[in-house]
Amino acid sequence: MSARTVETVLITGASSGIGWELARCFAVEKSRLILVARSTDAMQTLAQELQQAYGCETHVLKADLSDPESPAKIFEELQGRGITVDVVVNNAGFGLHGSFAELSLARQLSMIQVNVTALVALTGFFLPGMLARRRGGILNVGSVAGFMPGPNMAVYFATKAFVMSFSEALYEELRGTGVTVTDLCPGPTETNFSAVARAHHRRRMQPVRKMTAAEVAVAGHLAFRRGVCVKVTGWKNLFLAQLPRINPRVIIRKAVRRVNRLK
Repeated sequence: MSARTVETVLITGASSGIGWELARCFAVEKSRLILVARSTDAMQTLAQELQQAYGCETHVLKADLSDPESPAKIFEELQGRGITVDVVVNNAGFGLHGSFAELSLARQLSMIQVNVTALVALTGFFLPGMLARRRGGILNVGSVAGFMPGPNMAVYFATKAFVMSFSEALYEELRGTGVTVTDLCPGPTETNFSAVARAHHRRRMQPVRKMTAAEVAVAGHLAFRRGVCVKVTGWKNLFLAQLPRINPRVIIRKAVRRVNRLK
């Protein structure tokens, strides 16, 4: 990319948490930002803050990625505006805590739509243009949960396993094309994720030092710029990610079940 070309970055789930902080990371570099989320007010606040602090051009798109038509609408909207996207940050996602049979099936299918289907669709829409220009990248926000099965959060863990497999496969397919793929895998993070995930089950949690969303975003952004395929944030999470490689899966799934116990 030439010095005069302004990079355009699309970030989903940009209204809070890791998405909000990733937007800040790209804003520091003066990238043009396309912020996508359901909460227009929060995104407008962020857009104004980033424009004032870093002078970056920022656009806001309201979209609900649980709607199967949203990725196509986002792509068509930007095409209509003549906006070329260089980087897609697939950050939007949510989890649910509870046994598979107890949780709403509709809500779990919505989780797959947001965490998996929308991620694949947005990648599919924007990747061909990146390949044609021989530049750009995909930054997927996965989770350390993607390394293991997750009893009592079965669908969430499975979606993150998909994101990891998909990201690693694309990374190899795109080698030498000028386009990179990174799967950012945080562990417990100070966001509203847990409040949403555990809405159906309240229990006393053991105090765990969580990374801040800013710490996760900075680590993920740096890994993306360096062309790293999979980035696990924090040494404790890196240790957890290695456990399935050195322990029988029966032990891992029993351990995760205890961590995700319902009461």
